[in-house]
Amino acid sequence: MCDHHDKLRSNNRDLQRIEKQLDRREFFKKTSLGIGAIALSSLLNTEKAWGAMGSIAGQETSLTRNKLGLPHHLPKAKRIVYLFQSGGPSHLDLFDYKPKLTDMFGQDLPDSIRAGQRLTGMSADQTAFPIAASTLNFEQYGESRAWVSDAMPYLSEVVDDLCFIKGMHTDAINHDPAITFFLTGSQQPGRPSIGSWVSYGLGSDNNNLPTFISLVSKNGSGQPLYSRLWGNGFLPTEHQGVQFRSGKDPVLYLGNPENYDGYDRRKMLDYLNKLNGVAYDAYGDPEINARIAQYEMAFRMQTSVPEVTDTSDEPDYIFDMYGPDSRNPGTYAANCLLARKLLEKDVKFVQLFHQGWDQHDNCPGGVKHQSKNTDQGTAALIKDLKQRGMLEDTLVVWGGEFGRTVYSQGQLTATNYGRDHHPKAFTMFMAGAGVKPGFTYGETDDFGYNVIKDPVHTHDFQATLLHLFGIDHERMTFKHQGRRFRLTDVHGDVVRDILS
Repeated sequence: MCDHHDKLRSNNRDLQRIEKQLDRREFFKKTSLGIGAIALSSLLNTEKAWGAMGSIAGQETSLTRNKLGLPHHLPKAKRIVYLFQSGGPSHLDLFDYKPKLTDMFGQDLPDSIRAGQRLTGMSADQTAFPIAASTLNFEQYGESRAWVSDAMPYLSEVVDDLCFIKGMHTDAINHDPAITFFLTGSQQPGRPSIGSWVSYGLGSDNNNLPTFISLVSKNGSGQPLYSRLWGNGFLPTEHQGVQFRSGKDPVLYLGNPENYDGYDRRKMLDYLNKLNGVAYDAYGDPEINARIAQYEMAFRMQTSVPEVTDTSDEPDYIFDMYGPDSRNPGTYAANCLLARKLLEKDVKFVQLFHQGWDQHDNCPGGVKHQSKNTDQGTAALIKDLKQRGMLEDTLVVWGGEFGRTVYSQGQLTATNYGRDHHPKAFTMFMAGAGVKPGFTYGETDDFGYNVIKDPVHTHDFQATLLHLFGIDHERMTFKHQGRRFRLTDVHGDVVRDILS
């Protein structure tokens, strides 16, 4: 009996402590800085700079911009859509035209060109490396006279808005480490993705949607994609990318259970926030505030997500521009249209993933198939952003994790060939905020095998992307396990020649 009374007294003391910490006096004492910041925000009209706010919270994440001193300089980009083409698109069959290869069809790639570069396990046992000139037709388009193959007829219409980077090169030769390297700055899993770094540095411009959203084309085949590619790594969890899916539930576990209304949810969150606030006062773990911010964001998303993912009110001419697939949720074209809607809502980082660019055999047919699925949607997104006046402050990025070899993997015929992975030379393009339109930067040799002018490494690309957002990649760091980390590790130079 005595033990029972002692337990009741102990529980009562815990309740008294909680009540004390939540009474009016304690509330104003603990949130005085937060309230002052809110007042200052209303005077300066800086509401949009508070997008990453948590609740109790309202203190830590709301001041992130000031604590980091970001942006470091005037940004050109307000938002980004990164169209990641997983598998390694063949630059030789899309953008990097090499007419001299036609006369060398079937000849062995000179040793002086390959120069002992490492091969994948899939072609390491080949005794010959026969040159496979592209069987696709190339033409020059626009005032910029950019070369584009006939696999991309829609993209050829917008070349004067594009900045081609033909001197890309990277470190990894296999898919998983190569994709991880491009999107996190490291070949090893565990680092934050680019979108998470941008979210951490700049916060959100929309309080009702995540700062960083990922879309994956449905029914994709080829190399698997993992959620860590849009993960937050060691950054606070509110900076993790959120995957939107096609179908009834765009975000998993977001809907209320049956017979559970919004009022009940709001009341539950209020009590939960109070308890988490007490836990934060007791332990000081910043992840408690991050969890509160995530709960609050999920509550707001219950209303905002169904609205933004509903494209039924788009006019027919928009669907016609994006193509018939745009009416089929989850396709690449439909995701491009959804991306535009998200960007309109000031989602800062939208990343589309499209699998299937890994053509180890039947490269001509595979490139045509992938281009048919993506070409119209990509071009339409650029046109759509431009006609809405959004391209000038929206950065568009298109590219994969590496390129393809000029030599054929496997059997070479007059009409067919395969191409292996090639990290030493490939093409990406950018458009919009802060990059030169109708411009080609970099050059590969006559075989499309080595960069001979203006090379751009993966870390250079990452540094340039952050620069366009007003971030000095060398100054934005995060201390983890005793070391300061950054997206570009200890490398990277801004490619200033492509900046407008």
